[in-house]
This record gives sequence, structure tokens and C-alpha cells, in this order.
Amino acid sequence: MAPKKEPIHKFGLARIKVAIWENQSKTGKTWFNVEIVRAYWAGDKWKGSNKFGRDDLPIVAKVADMAYAWIWEHEHSKSDSVQVDE
Repeated sequence: MAPKKEPIHKFGLARIKVAIWENQSKTGKTWFNVEIVRAYWAGDKWKGSNKFGRDDLPIVAKVADMAYAWIWEHEHSKSDSVQVDE
């Protein structure tokens, strides 16, 4: 069995956690998938849910925007690595 792939980036606000995975096609094209989870305490351990309450939604919107910005920056930092002479 192949080792479990880890996210390329993780962050969170309050109980809302985000994981970003980088994927690559056979032709070398890169794309990203994002997982947003609400962490909660159940019994004696932390669990996660993809269901959100009303008060979670502003935070979900914020972390989705942050994930988009991180992916945008990550994609463009690779293409901007070419040096231009002044």
C-alpha cells in the first residue's frame, strides 16, 4: 500500500480547519483540492465534520478565501521565478 499523501499546506481559524492537497496529472499539469472541516470534541478525542452551523459560515467563507489566495500565490510564485534584467 502506498504511503498516505499529506497536504501541502494546512491552517485554520477557530474550529474551522483547512487542508490543501497538490495533485499532478500524468502530463505534468498541477491542480489543488481543498478540504474544509469543523473540528469538535466527542467523548475523549477530536473529530471532524463537513457540516457547518450558521455561526461557522463566516469563518468558512474566510478560510475558503484564504485557501484561494494561498493557491493563487503558490501557482504564480512558480511561474514568476524567472528573473528579469533591469
